[in-house]
Amino acid sequence: MSSLQPILEARGLVKSYGQVEALRGADFELYPGEIHAIIGDNGAGKSTLIKALSGAVQPDEGEIRLDGEHVNFRSPLDARRAGIETVYQELAVAPALDIASNIFLGRELRRSGPPGVVLRMLDKRGMRREAARHFSELGIGVQSIGQPVEDLSGGQRQGVAVARAAAWARRLVIMDEPTAALGVKETRQVLDLIQRVRARGLPVILISHDMPHVFEVADRIHIMRLGKRVAVVTPESHTMPEAVAIMTGASSSEAA
Repeated sequence: MSSLQPILEARGLVKSYGQVEALRGADFELYPGEIHAIIGDNGAGKSTLIKALSGAVQPDEGEIRLDGEHVNFRSPLDARRAGIETVYQELAVAPALDIASNIFLGRELRRSGPPGVVLRMLDKRGMRREAARHFSELGIGVQSIGQPVEDLSGGQRQGVAVARAAAWARRLVIMDEPTAALGVKETRQVLDLIQRVRARGLPVILISHDMPHVFEVADRIHIMRLGKRVAVVTPESHTMPEAVAIMTGASSSEAA
């Protein structure tokens, strides 16, 4: 993949919180069409790296490039405007609203003509139609697109968050522990969903502590330790125990 230009690239990211160095010269590359997993022990810098890439924190040093162009995300909104959508572990859904309203949360469609322009009336029918299309394309099953999100299972709620990200992302999707706290069946649905998002042409950054899931869906695996990348491996080049050994420092074997 080295001959391709990364869609998203980070070089030498440094981020400190007082005396704690969360990132110590972290590098990262995401290439077109790949699912790229990030793994590491607690405190390895995974969350801080993702927050830097998604605009939630600003690094003290280093640079981030999107499609080869230097970017300076000052907030998650900046990253969203650039086409980067993030599905957080703490699902940012509005339980009392229906599925379609959640898909268009903060991006609501207005009705055409005076009702929309003057009275600012929402195009609820149009939003439900578009939301149903996204759910159909991603293979997410629900009884009705008009269901309140609070009536959905954990896996279906995760599906709403993923569908919203896939609907609005133009460059890539970041997923932070998307299968955390889900049962076996719902986890299977989310893993399939991740692969369908990639099949639609969106590369995915996946943060996960579940090694079997990582090795099942990831094309490349970015291993972090003590605030920086120590290796990039693939499911073909390394076994799970070998990846864990690199992650914990038991093995010094590194692969770029």
